[in-house]
Amino acid sequence: DESYDYHQEIARSRYADMLHDKDRNVKYYQGIRAAVSRVKERGEKAIVLDIGTGTGLLSMMAASAGADFCYAVEVFKPMANAAVKIVEKNGFSDKIKVINKHSTEVTVGPDGDMQCRANILVTELFDTELIGEGALPTYEHAHKHLVQEGCEAVPHRATVYVQLVESKRMWSWNKLFPVHVEAEDGEKIIVSPSEMENCPGVPSVCDIQLNQMPSSDFTILSDVVTMFSVDFSKPVRSASTCYRVQLETIKSGKAQIVLSWWDIDMDPSGKINCTMAPYWVKPTSTLQWRDHWMQCVYFLPNEEPVFQGENVYLTAYRDEYSVWYKLQKAREEENKADVHVESPVCRCQAHLLWNRPRFGELNDQNRTCQYIKSLVKVLKTDSVCLCISDGSLLPVLAHYLGAKQFLKANDLEDKIKILEARPESLTSSDLEDKKVCNILLGEPFFTTSLLPWHNLYFWYARTAVTMHLANDVTVLPQSASLHVMIVEFQDLWRIRSPCGTCEGFDVRTMDDMIKNSLNFRESKEAEPHPLWEYPCKSLSDPQEVLTFDFRRAVPEHGLSSEGSLNLLRKGKSHGAVLWMEYHLTADTSVNTGLTQISNDKGNCEWNPHCKQAVYFFSSVIDSETQTELPSAVEYAMNFNPKTGEITMDFKL
Repeated sequence: DESYDYHQEIARSRYADMLHDKDRNVKYYQGIRAAVSRVKERGEKAIVLDIGTGTGLLSMMAASAGADFCYAVEVFKPMANAAVKIVEKNGFSDKIKVINKHSTEVTVGPDGDMQCRANILVTELFDTELIGEGALPTYEHAHKHLVQEGCEAVPHRATVYVQLVESKRMWSWNKLFPVHVEAEDGEKIIVSPSEMENCPGVPSVCDIQLNQMPSSDFTILSDVVTMFSVDFSKPVRSASTCYRVQLETIKSGKAQIVLSWWDIDMDPSGKINCTMAPYWVKPTSTLQWRDHWMQCVYFLPNEEPVFQGENVYLTAYRDEYSVWYKLQKAREEENKADVHVESPVCRCQAHLLWNRPRFGELNDQNRTCQYIKSLVKVLKTDSVCLCISDGSLLPVLAHYLGAKQFLKANDLEDKIKILEARPESLTSSDLEDKKVCNILLGEPFFTTSLLPWHNLYFWYARTAVTMHLANDVTVLPQSASLHVMIVEFQDLWRIRSPCGTCEGFDVRTMDDMIKNSLNFRESKEAEPHPLWEYPCKSLSDPQEVLTFDFRRAVPEHGLSSEGSLNLLRKGKSHGAVLWMEYHLTADTSVNTGLTQISNDKGNCEWNPHCKQAVYFFSSVIDSETQTELPSAVEYAMNFNPKTGEITMDFKL
């Protein structure tokens, strides 16, 4: 499509992260060298097919290992163009042909893209779930049409591992727990309807940096077992199938979660191995940080009580692109019709409306208490409340705490009216001619929000419904503030850091391409990241930089703020982190970002339910190497009321 934003795709790509993944690159190089040697020892020419070549790195490894010729396939045009330049710059143009096509469209023959079939197949088509990027159909097609029978493959095989755990924290990302409300007339409990309780949820994998999950947040119920493996040197089938393993539970508990990861053997003997195993599985080995491959959390359809020493059966079902799990107590007959089990589908709609962090947020009792505390202060028996937020429990809380008017499971159908209208098109008949609402509520939370300030949509909604509000309306939250802090990341900096050379190959063309795409935008933008998964330390104190008063309408003119952040600690200033705080009442607020700086080193703890905004600096100042601490970072912030966007600039 002509209008497709290639720059956004390149600027936010994970190529740099892969090129910084030393463990991956070294193991691929070792595997490729070994494969080329095995082919040469048979007295054959080494012809390599590299599917999804990206920068051309793996093809250049093959050429320098002595391959006679390499076909490097890359479907993404800007990337294929970069690969041609990188290959030329490194002096391999006579050995490597870059083909800008999907591998399923590549032709073989005297007039084809490839002169002959390859005898070495090299790919890196994997995601955290292994098969989510279409590795299986791609391999299936390549074996049928593009490579010789009995070819060498790098990687040679992949193996998927699983472990059964109980975890209230992770389970809270999938089910709505009962909410306890202390009201004047006793405790009320908000429960989820049975169709929500029994809903299997959505089939998409939950991929996280499991190495940031403390061991106190889950209980291991089984040893690690091999679920299935795929041999890439033989024909691969992508058709749906299932795998079943028997597990002996090593502890009693509630089986709720299947944790999963994979490893790849680069050679047939398995000596060259690259693993995604989390910290408790291989505690002695040094962990390679990477963000392009993480670990998987799968939610079982229902929690199942298990007892120590009990045998249970875990079944993994997969289609071409995804995997899901089922746990059974008794071994069912191996029934191949079972293979066509449909992937789980959300029937309750909640899993379509709320993503996993949102479930976690709604289940956060401390957060809920802040709203209850504030509602108790502002609600009167004759309060008529208007609530503007997506899929919020605030109306139910407000009703239980005494509001006159505002869901079947909680018998509130006559008390709460759900208005399927946008704020600007609300009419007085929608409000049943209650001329005025005297309380306006919002968390605020909207499913379309990506960056922290996108929930300022609440302010625009508040402005659009002004005519329906009492003159002395109470708005909760009454205001919001934007906060910023300078940080040094332990690892996240790698995803935006230039590579220069990778395993001896010059990939600066790639660095330039990403830089151009980042600079293509008028201002560099912040990007959302869940920072509980990415350790960092603060180099400055947090600072409030903009405030937004919801008691008044959105102003005509922009808001701006300039100032400086004093650097208090030595370290590398990788970037600024930004987040919002919502002031529910004068003395109660909800924070979506920094929860605390936990020690003298400046280690940060973050709200685990929200993504914070990260603005990476284009050049990093390393105060470790300087005798004088750089004194400050200057900032300029601008809020544009016409677009709702915040632009920013930092000077080191």
